[in-house]
Amino acid sequence: MKVLVIGGGAREHALCRSLSLDPDVTALHCAPGNAGIAEVAEVHPVDALDGAAVVALAEALGAELVVVGPEAPLVAGVADAVRERGIPVFGPSAEAARLEGSKAFAKDVMAAANVPTARAYVCTTPEEIDAALDAFGAPYVVKDDGLAAGKGVVVTGDVAAAREHALACGRVVIEEFLDGPEVSLFAVTDGETVVPLQPAQDFKRALDGDEGPNTGGMGAYSPLPWADPKLVEEVLQSVLQPTVDELRRRGTPFSGLLYAGLAITSRGVRVIEFNARFGDPETQVVLARLKTPLAGLLHAAGTGTLATFPPLRWSDGAAVTVVVASHNYPGTPRTGDVIEGLPAVDALDDAYVLHAGTAHDAEGRVVSAGGRVLSVTATGPDLATARERAYEGVALVRLDGSHHRTDIAERAAASAARP
Repeated sequence: MKVLVIGGGAREHALCRSLSLDPDVTALHCAPGNAGIAEVAEVHPVDALDGAAVVALAEALGAELVVVGPEAPLVAGVADAVRERGIPVFGPSAEAARLEGSKAFAKDVMAAANVPTARAYVCTTPEEIDAALDAFGAPYVVKDDGLAAGKGVVVTGDVAAAREHALACGRVVIEEFLDGPEVSLFAVTDGETVVPLQPAQDFKRALDGDEGPNTGGMGAYSPLPWADPKLVEEVLQSVLQPTVDELRRRGTPFSGLLYAGLAITSRGVRVIEFNARFGDPETQVVLARLKTPLAGLLHAAGTGTLATFPPLRWSDGAAVTVVVASHNYPGTPRTGDVIEGLPAVDALDDAYVLHAGTAHDAEGRVVSAGGRVLSVTATGPDLATARERAYEGVALVRLDGSHHRTDIAERAAASAARP
């Protein structure tokens, strides 16, 4: 199978790495890719938001499967353009991707499907914003209705800060705060059959101890030793399948990756948000544990044959990923700094680098080109070992002004180690 992956972040590097290990993949391409992806796939320039350009590239390469990684091309209808040409594609239509593209649309779908979620108000005026903030009280949860690359949500006890963010959004969703730990659960679907993957937990705040501003994600781990063993089945029945069924009922079937961000509250599981694609950095740890070859799974979703796909196989071990971010992230990041130490990480056992915001400079050196620059992912027989290996790799990376969290999976590893 010839596969073309669209995107250029750590999520796409993780996808490309797994696809490169799949014996059924005879040719692997990525557009536009990054410095790390270029080591496992042939990279091509493309405007990822231009459906016609993506189709032209796919046809030129003879691609038999196109995997659309990021949310912006999905919302822009790139998967539709590929699908219309008869090329199997992994990724939802623009209409179905509104599940991520509009928080208000997602709330409407959940209400129709009886999916448990936070109570919320959709606001467009200062008066509506003030009324909603007053109705829920602190802590305030304010979400930009549109795409915001994981950074459009503010959770704060400061009503002035909440109001300022809400006013800056235009159309905004204000909802009740959900207590309890958060879980990310991915599911592959062809619009009818839903195949859940293994759960993961990510860390959104920039600093240790969940302090600092929200980011796109600073690290993740899987499995979750503290989670109920029945969690995945419960979420499949109460959240994932009803959502997919409701979208199909509306005439906008969802085919691709459905990502449920969940809160395990004192009142049960509640959906925080849906995404229409693999999440970064959770993809890194989930794919690190998946033993089933990836291309066949994604192709089955793209061709409507998931019902006959064999059960997924998983590693019994654990995976941890730690994100290395550039100076000033999540503010305006500094770019162009040389990254050193990458070969030393690759020489480690059971640890590797997945590139996000990287590029090659005129001298061929790998340099920073974004906020989240790379992630070090490691596996091991348990969380403590995987965590130790990940941080051993992070210690070898040298990037001026960079920062990373030092507490990824710390509590989970400690709790798993206790008898």
